[in-house]
Amino acid sequence: MAGISPATLERIRGASDIVDIIGGYLPLKKAGANFTALCPFHKEKTPSFNVNPHKQIFHCFGCHKGGDVFTFVKEYENIGFVDAVRRLAERAKIPLEMENNPAAQESRHLKDQLLEIHEKIAQRWQNCLLNEAAGETARNYLAKRGVSADAIKLFRLGAAPENWDDTVNWAKSKNYDLALVEKSGLIIRKEETGNYYDRFRGRLMFPICDEQGRVIGFSGRVLSGDEKTAKYVNSPETLIFTKSKIFFGLDKSKRAILDAGFAIICEGQLDLIACFMAGVQNIVAPQGTAFTEQHARILKRYVNEVVLCFDSDEAGQNAAVRSLDHLLASGLAVRVAVVPAPHDPDSFIKKFGGEKFQELVKNAEGFFDYYLNRLCKQNDANSDKGRISILRAMAEAVHKTGSAVLIDTYAQKTALRLGVSTESVRAEFKKVPAQRVQPAGAEEESFEAAAPEVEAQRPSQSEFLFLRLIFLHEQLTTWAALNFDLNWISHPPVRSIVESRFTAEKNQSWKGLMSFLDECNSAEVRNLITEAISVEARTQELETEFTDTVLKLRNQFLDRQIALLTQKVSQPEISDANKIELLQQQKNLREQKRSALSPLK
Repeated sequence: MAGISPATLERIRGASDIVDIIGGYLPLKKAGANFTALCPFHKEKTPSFNVNPHKQIFHCFGCHKGGDVFTFVKEYENIGFVDAVRRLAERAKIPLEMENNPAAQESRHLKDQLLEIHEKIAQRWQNCLLNEAAGETARNYLAKRGVSADAIKLFRLGAAPENWDDTVNWAKSKNYDLALVEKSGLIIRKEETGNYYDRFRGRLMFPICDEQGRVIGFSGRVLSGDEKTAKYVNSPETLIFTKSKIFFGLDKSKRAILDAGFAIICEGQLDLIACFMAGVQNIVAPQGTAFTEQHARILKRYVNEVVLCFDSDEAGQNAAVRSLDHLLASGLAVRVAVVPAPHDPDSFIKKFGGEKFQELVKNAEGFFDYYLNRLCKQNDANSDKGRISILRAMAEAVHKTGSAVLIDTYAQKTALRLGVSTESVRAEFKKVPAQRVQPAGAEEESFEAAAPEVEAQRPSQSEFLFLRLIFLHEQLTTWAALNFDLNWISHPPVRSIVESRFTAEKNQSWKGLMSFLDECNSAEVRNLITEAISVEARTQELETEFTDTVLKLRNQFLDRQIALLTQKVSQPEISDANKIELLQQQKNLREQKRSALSPLK
């Protein structure tokens, strides 16, 4: 699958005990031979999420999601299958075939080295902040900003000493090649002399992590009052760090984002930390105010709505407006929470508390309402020039949605604000060329709310038991493949699963449950299998249970056929000859119900 051999998948799965993996995400509790927890995929008060260490599967009896360790990581982390395999492979230190060519191996080795260097320097700067004299200025700054010890520990804040060669000397002491450390972006080489010096000096250090929580870069805030010095210095682009694809804090907030159903986007690291520690944890921050198409795509993997909460100054509000195109292109709904001047999220929370900030976010208005208010503040709505500017800007913005409903809605709202007729605004809106923002990776995407999904028909208990028995007891499957009629199963997905299982049995290509799950392209099919084999057996008498289940499925099918014939016989237009034939068929079906099954052995 995707260039990964079944043997490698099995090796990774064998090295990734499902209880250990899921236990790293959720607090599991022992329940007999299994483990339970509150399901991370839907809200519940009573645990229905079940982890089976013997079968190495999980299943939730509430939302019916299930699978193996790969499925769990894929679903929980909201990533693709290959990425899930790669994460588990990295955890188990198992190389993937797709990375076995020399160039890929060299790249992987370099990435590992850079990740190691970043982790080690993060620890060095943490220690400096907490314990060294060189970290005193940073400690005082954090105390002044009200950043708690818990926040410092959680976000692994550090301090880079003022020296020009502290990191250089540290790297030498660790026997790192300085050319390699240069590739990490931590030090810079002087062209004239060939000597190295530190990129980060005398700064409060914020480690930037990928979605797995690995340190891949840094953002350093200046602590001196030198106006010529850049307030923030960020790591340059490296093999492991691409600024346009990384959010600060996403490794810690992704679960809260999924639970909340929307993501808050703020500007800076201290804003995010203040929000997170105040209980507002569904929040991320791009590096600086530049919000990119890649950022929008990342958030779209998690949610369908974002709330922009940039600083109240002009730069912050302009950044909010600039982000619209990328957000619309990804199909994200947008609201804007405006923090009252002169505050930013950090200072607002310090003064008014986390609950007030949550209220601010809750009441955030839709982007186009916010934008209309902003345009009316920036332009004189009583002057001809101001009205034309407002009309043109609103038309250009709302046309990007491609939604006739939104265009007409904001034509009416704009007309109301300007004190003119709706018809005149509609006419002016039509003069502005439509510049529809095309949803990324899709030909068309509606801004209308999607129709709720119709809940799929559930298989019967007998069908679930039959699935369980043929997947867990091969001696029974051999008999069933030869004697069981697929028409006896009424649920189409279950019939499809049973047919595939029988085909593997007849072709002698059965490689085990996990391999079968790997080949399932449908989440519904995989969930049905994990649910079926998670159902506890009703009796210790295996053959008796199997015979009873098969007889019940057969007889239910025959009853359905008899009922169908009865319906046909009752039709007034049927001829006597046809009626006699149908009655004979009914008699044959009743005799089949009285017949015994072929011996199991």
